Amino acid sequence: MKHLFLIFLFLTLASCKEKTTSINNKEALVEERFRETYRPQYHFTPPTMWMNDPNGLIYHNGTYHLFYQHYPEDIVWGPMHWGHATSKDLVSWEHKPIALYPDELGLIFSGSAVMDTNNTSGLGTKDNPPMVAIFTYHLMEGEKAGRKDFQTQGIAYSLDEGETWKKYSGNPVIGNEGNIKDFRDPKVMWHDDTQKWVMSLVAGDHAKFYSSPNLKDWTLMSEFGKNIGAHGGVWECPDLFPLEVEGSDETKWVLIISINPGAPNGGSGTQYFIGDFDGTTFTTNQKEIKWLDYGTDNYAGVTFNGLPDTERTFIGWMSNWNYARDTPTEAWRSAMTLSRKLTLHKNKTNGFYLKNYPITSLDEYAYATVVHDTMKSGMSLSSKNYNEQRLDFKIPGKLDDFKLSFTNVNKESLKFGYDSSTKNYYLDRRKSGVVSFEQSFGDKVHTAPAILDSPTDVAYSIVMDASSIEIFIDGGSTVFTDQIFPTTPFTALTLTSENTTIVNLKVSKIKRIWK
Repeated sequence: MKHLFLIFLFLTLASCKEKTTSINNKEALVEERFRETYRPQYHFTPPTMWMNDPNGLIYHNGTYHLFYQHYPEDIVWGPMHWGHATSKDLVSWEHKPIALYPDELGLIFSGSAVMDTNNTSGLGTKDNPPMVAIFTYHLMEGEKAGRKDFQTQGIAYSLDEGETWKKYSGNPVIGNEGNIKDFRDPKVMWHDDTQKWVMSLVAGDHAKFYSSPNLKDWTLMSEFGKNIGAHGGVWECPDLFPLEVEGSDETKWVLIISINPGAPNGGSGTQYFIGDFDGTTFTTNQKEIKWLDYGTDNYAGVTFNGLPDTERTFIGWMSNWNYARDTPTEAWRSAMTLSRKLTLHKNKTNGFYLKNYPITSLDEYAYATVVHDTMKSGMSLSSKNYNEQRLDFKIPGKLDDFKLSFTNVNKESLKFGYDSSTKNYYLDRRKSGVVSFEQSFGDKVHTAPAILDSPTDVAYSIVMDASSIEIFIDGGSTVFTDQIFPTTPFTALTLTSENTTIVNLKVSKIKRIWK
């Protein structure tokens, strides 16, 4: 008996040691993987390999689901799958197994997800309604054969909170009888007033709106956009939703459209329209082109289903098709933007306009905050690493010329400022580090107008990660999102201006999200 006890004790200790070793090895792997050069520390990235558009953004039962375009075999674009991750706060993410794989109908391109709470589709039950993904099939063989009908729309469903998925046997639910080459990216919502599902879909140079009682049978209702908005490239990733105008009881409808190329500073970008939707048709009186972001690295973004409109939350792909395949990363490629709350505003100069600003849960990740009461021209502040920090400050009084320069020991620089002669903000990454991998990445200064009636007492928030900078001006009325690849972290910050003083500058470190 004693011998048996000793054998049992030995096996138990050996098993515990093996488990401890396994846990330690896993932690070491995660630490190594997520400390790679340029790996963001609090922006979502795939564990490895390629990622582009966010897909199927949905909130359900206390969990945020982020699906995304993913090629699990290389760090360049390839046969598209839907990757999957979940979060409780839209900052920290848990990687999940791949959700959707290509099949005989094609690759799995972008789309959306909804909770079919009333089981209108019949794919679940009243007690266990389905989560339904709506996506574009891309038949590569059809494209290679020179056909134009190689994109169709399909659905899949999950009965276990998005853990496993089954394709609908009747796919595709929308064919391509019109032989439209670019016919994709379905964003679906439930429309309360008409008690039906509404789909926004893009078709080359315009949007189409469909309706359905059950997510399976769809009817074309209307079209929008052939003669309005920016048309420098193909329209992609539509999103239609209502928003109340801040400070009023008025509600308008917002239509987001990504476009590639044709953005204000080159390559890929996101425009938006403010108007009305009657359940069938979207209309607008908007004449000018409005942009959600003036940086070059916020594309294909959409908002979460399952949240109230007062919490309209947006995530974009933090890259640009001009150089997405060439950025200097090795094990993974591409990140998502910070999660941002969208709000609708109105002023005399610009009419209706959107603000997009980091969600408040990001504040909980700030620590070791240092406050500087004032920062005057010629002053420099130092830090071990500005690339994982957030800066919040205000410039009191009338807005005048200023320049903030981030620099490092290798004499690389990243500059942000305001030019009163043009009334434009600017972001200059031309000498910010590695820029030569593609010509357009470092060939110009990015500019954006100040969306204010009279810019005074303007607030700023600058959020920097290992390979990105996001600048939010006036609560997000003007935004820059840009990738950067410095060869070593920025360690100095300098203000240059004749008349501008910065006040209440808060510099905070941001906790890592990867475990």
